Amino acid sequence: MSHQLTAGVCARLSNAKDTDDALFNSCPTVQFLSFKKVGPAAGGSNVERYRIIVSDGENFLQAMLATQLNSLIDEEKIAKHSIAVIERFTCNLVQEKRLLIILALRVVEKDAEKIGSPQALPAMGSTIASPQVAAPPSTAPGPSSSALPAPAPPRQATKGRAAIYPIESLSPYQNHWTIKARVTQKSDIRTWSNQRGEGKLFSVTLMDDTGEIKATGFNNAVDELFDKIKEGKVYFISKARVNLAKKKFSHLPNEYELTLERNTEVEECLDTTNVPSVRYNFVEIGNLGDLTKDSTCDVIGIVKEVGPLGEITSKTSRTVCKRELTLVDRSGFSVRLTLWGKQAEQFSETDQPVIAFKGVKVGDFGGRSLSMFSSSTMTVNPDIPESHALRGWYDAAGAEQNYQSHTNAGGMGSSYAVFERTEVLPLQDVKERELGMQDKPDMFCARATIMHIRPENIAYPACPTCGKKVIEQHDGWRCEKCDRSHEKPQYRYIIAMATADFSGQLWMQGFNDVGEIVFGMTADALMEIKQRDDAEFNKVMDKAAGITYNFSCRARQDTYNDTVRVRYGISRILPLDYSEEAEYAISLLSSDWAR
Repeated sequence: MSHQLTAGVCARLSNAKDTDDALFNSCPTVQFLSFKKVGPAAGGSNVERYRIIVSDGENFLQAMLATQLNSLIDEEKIAKHSIAVIERFTCNLVQEKRLLIILALRVVEKDAEKIGSPQALPAMGSTIASPQVAAPPSTAPGPSSSALPAPAPPRQATKGRAAIYPIESLSPYQNHWTIKARVTQKSDIRTWSNQRGEGKLFSVTLMDDTGEIKATGFNNAVDELFDKIKEGKVYFISKARVNLAKKKFSHLPNEYELTLERNTEVEECLDTTNVPSVRYNFVEIGNLGDLTKDSTCDVIGIVKEVGPLGEITSKTSRTVCKRELTLVDRSGFSVRLTLWGKQAEQFSETDQPVIAFKGVKVGDFGGRSLSMFSSSTMTVNPDIPESHALRGWYDAAGAEQNYQSHTNAGGMGSSYAVFERTEVLPLQDVKERELGMQDKPDMFCARATIMHIRPENIAYPACPTCGKKVIEQHDGWRCEKCDRSHEKPQYRYIIAMATADFSGQLWMQGFNDVGEIVFGMTADALMEIKQRDDAEFNKVMDKAAGITYNFSCRARQDTYNDTVRVRYGISRILPLDYSEEAEYAISLLSSDWAR
């Protein structure tokens, strides 16, 4: 089936003016002549893009495919000589040439013959006949048309205003542009003082339906714009400078950022059509171990516990408030998230709400932890499907469930706390190989049964804020690190247990997360039983013995009373996975071992 291309559209796009609303609101039909993958820009994001040559049958023009459309090429939904209607686009000026940015398209014929003999366009400024844009062909696509997801609606120019550019299309090569974006996050004013002088700044995160970008204002721009820009509102923004993003200070997936200047124009927009409130890419708490330290992510969870407000002293002797939340979700894992500054002071939710966090930092304290950035946001009980589903699950079953932390007793990264069934060692082999006797710790996996747990000193009184040991004094339980006293401590496990398998026995040490899995209760609960009823305490200890677990351990050399020994710390403890064991047995039957 033949389709009519929009005659002359390449020439018009090559000489397009920002105010040409008729052109930018049209949906031209073009043919793709070639595709070329372009690597990520230096210092930018890691996203690859595709350069395309498009033709109108008379001329051809260079274009770039928006990254959200990469799958069309990767999944071979479009190919060389495919014909498509471009339903949403913009144009950037790059090296005195117009670069077409395709934001949304609809394929009308995937496998077509080349139409015409298109020629290269002359340089900008040359006289070119500019025929009117032909109306899109009225012929409905035949059965061979590709049914693609519904694209975003065509961009509309606001009356009396230049065409609106999507955030994804911004680049340093443009001078005249306007974006329509929502402020999803706004920082406080921060000041600095160094050898170069003093100054102040604030930053905002802007978002439209194509992406996000950070914008920062300095000094005079702070005076002009800080009070004008409100978090959550939508604005028209123009006359800001586009720079390469400084990834040290920006965690958004955008290779560019904006600098707000004194003459930057910011005008509130009451029409919020097609401007989303916030876009999340949630990671389950149980999958945080797959993320690298210092990366950022979005998380949604139930606030199971709220820690008291505490203070720390920074390296610059500045006092900073902090508060720790314990989040849980349907993965069966929990994680501690730290709030800082005003967020920590003002947090007052006590009814176990659902909170969605965007752009929080991943740490490796206790295996995995989360921390708010100045650019992070949190929304309490957001009106989104994930929030409603989480609320329903927790109220029905999650409130009574026990949760596992991303345990890391030795303080190593999570990559050291992964249990691999194929790497399980007999306990006697661990000793014979002298693991832990070198300068660096050795990691190993084991499957063993708990034979005995030493009941003495099974838990210690800890600071509810920082987890360090506290000392009972006349005014309460004193924490030297936080320099404050608490009415009561929070007990944390520190257990030593004898484990055994078919080959031998090994003493292992575990901390709070290990103890909660072994006993199925918090250390506070166990200590309450111990102080109240010795017989019941002994029953709990006996019940915990005789159970087999999978262990990920760290062996390292230690010196005690001038005696060198090896300590075996538990980095992770897991219940037996019978499905995993069956798969391993099946793989053995097909291996060389079974032949």
